[in-house]
Amino acid sequence: MNTEISALFTIFGATGDLAHRKLYPSLYHLYKKGFIKNNFAVIGTARREWSNDYFHEVIADSLKDVVENEEELKAFTSHFYYISHNVKDADHYVELKKLSDQLDEKYQTNGNRIFYLAMAPQFFGTIGDMLKANHLITENGFNRLIIEKPFGHDLKSATELNEQLTRSFSEDQIYRIDHYLGKEMIQNISAVRFSNMIFEALWNNKYIDNVQITLSETVGVEDRGDYYDHTGALRDMVQNHILQIVALLVMEPPLSLNGNDIRNEKIKALRSLRLYENEKDVINNFVRGQYTAGNDQAGYTDEPKVNPESSTETFVAGKIMVDNFRWAGVPFYVRTGKRMSQKDTYIHIQFKHVSMNLFPTEGVEEVAQPNILTIHISPLEGFSLRLNTKRVGQGTEMKNIRMHQILDEQTVSNSPEAYERLLLDCLNGDPTNFTHWKEVEQSWRFIDFIRNAWDQDEEHIYEYASGTMGPKESYDLLHQDGFDWIEFNWSTKYKKK
Repeated sequence: MNTEISALFTIFGATGDLAHRKLYPSLYHLYKKGFIKNNFAVIGTARREWSNDYFHEVIADSLKDVVENEEELKAFTSHFYYISHNVKDADHYVELKKLSDQLDEKYQTNGNRIFYLAMAPQFFGTIGDMLKANHLITENGFNRLIIEKPFGHDLKSATELNEQLTRSFSEDQIYRIDHYLGKEMIQNISAVRFSNMIFEALWNNKYIDNVQITLSETVGVEDRGDYYDHTGALRDMVQNHILQIVALLVMEPPLSLNGNDIRNEKIKALRSLRLYENEKDVINNFVRGQYTAGNDQAGYTDEPKVNPESSTETFVAGKIMVDNFRWAGVPFYVRTGKRMSQKDTYIHIQFKHVSMNLFPTEGVEEVAQPNILTIHISPLEGFSLRLNTKRVGQGTEMKNIRMHQILDEQTVSNSPEAYERLLLDCLNGDPTNFTHWKEVEQSWRFIDFIRNAWDQDEEHIYEYASGTMGPKESYDLLHQDGFDWIEFNWSTKYKKK
């Protein structure tokens, strides 16, 4: 039996897409599983003039594919209340406090409050100040603030935003959400590393040749053209998702699975990333691209709400070096982009090849290849390990095999979605899978050098056709080190049945 947790949720931006697609279904799953049941309430706020009844209809629509029991749905939505709210108007916070206090008493939430800011980041600081000034932060329960990316657009703006928020909330009350940290296979990275001697003993520069991280998307910017054109792939994907994955791969074993111990090691890992402090180093180690028309799809500059003269990158590939004892000399290659040939997120750890190959290489169909451990994150979830074996029959010809454990569709469907995991972590006060300010700070410090160099250089942005895996220059980045992008498309070969 799951332990019920009492809390009052206030969602700023309750009429938005994130709330509709992710937050309401996640809260419903927590409700069904008994983590929240009787002693919880949710206040939705936004500028639109909605009634409680209409709010309930919107929530029901967001749950139409998961609800099995209409009575249960009605009981769930009865805990939701809506109040029209201008985040800059102090009078509105007076009304919000009045409703919050009433619901605290009605549902006996014991002063436990979670504020979820599912809206534009320029309002984060204002909301934090208003919550404190109007006494919505309680003294008799826990108070937690969940904020979505982007957390600033560079180190300077991120620092200013953090200083604003810490006027009202302490660091241990701020939960910076990165939904990638809620994914099953991202959380499995530490389990595979630290619970298997076969990998932990080899997890260093003596045995690993390179690491490759790919986050590829087949969609374009869709209806986010105005946001994306001011952001780009470097800020949208590398600063948060990719660097968080790098930190989990690079970090030293934590003292325990306590959230603070894990985050301390991630901070150290991010501090060890080599900073490319001049334009030449950036050009040599990072490639940016922009998709053009192809496969009956528009090019980036023809997308709605995008400047036709835009030089914003929709693709990034880079080589990250880690300057510490464990990883010195091992390149971490990363790439992410839109309108690529496949939707896939995976990590390849390529081990060094045997120093002397005893098996024939001429005139044979297959030769011994380096061992590769792959962590499949999405859409497939699981692991694969490439090994060399002898081909069945006489002779010594080699055969490359892949041992794999791919989670089946039923297992995946029964696994909590990322936002559900992270909301429960926040309810439990577990910061493990949320980003500490010092992680954000180090990430922006790394990114700013790249962004500043690109802003001074208008030449090195390369086109790639929609439906490909990026510009030629992203392949050259690896070729110069004697490597290739590892591209076996398991998502097509092992489709869930």
